Amino acid sequence: MSSREEILKRVRAGVGKDDFARRKAVAEAYMAAQKRGPQPVMAEDLAARFQAKAEYLSSTVEQIETLNDAPAAVARHLATLGLGVQAVATPDVAGLAWAAAGLEVCGRVAVDADLVGISGCFCAIAETGTLLLLSGPDSPATVSLLPETHIALVPESRIVATMEDAFALLRAERGGLPRAANFISGPSRTGDIEQTIVLGAHGPCRVHLIMVKKDV
Repeated sequence: MSSREEILKRVRAGVGKDDFARRKAVAEAYMAAQKRGPQPVMAEDLAARFQAKAEYLSSTVEQIETLNDAPAAVARHLATLGLGVQAVATPDVAGLAWAAAGLEVCGRVAVDADLVGISGCFCAIAETGTLLLLSGPDSPATVSLLPETHIALVPESRIVATMEDAFALLRAERGGLPRAANFISGPSRTGDIEQTIVLGAHGPCRVHLIMVKKDV
């Protein structure tokens, strides 16, 4: 036996590779048996709590009645900031009537040249004002990470109370994690330079949340 084979043999023995199914079952049973720790007390209006926390984190927020109102809301926001009419969108929201609102929106992954990205979200967390976005063919992560301005459409029916509730919803609806799950709490920021907060250091410098009151 070569040195390489001997090392790999020891590694396999150490991690119990030949007993993976049993170890997985034990781990899942352990996690299922665990009780949640202390939870924050929140008012019943999760949408109001989410908006307050999101604004505290430097996001801007607008409320609309239905998803069909989103194109006009986005057009108003872009016009207010002088950001033009072009944007890239995740395919799951690219089918809205963007052109009717005077916008040129393309459903695809984002590239460095894209200035505005529009996405949906898997859910939102009222406790912290955080979005949970899942990567996938209809929701490429680049759209929320590369452009300087990220606009997210947030159905109020998808606002949950806590991070634990978000993971519970993810397990219930998806069964497991996708390739990437991104938590977004306002614009990207850093305090590395002389402890001064700078927005947009590692991602969007602006995050605008459009809260949708009704699902239909």
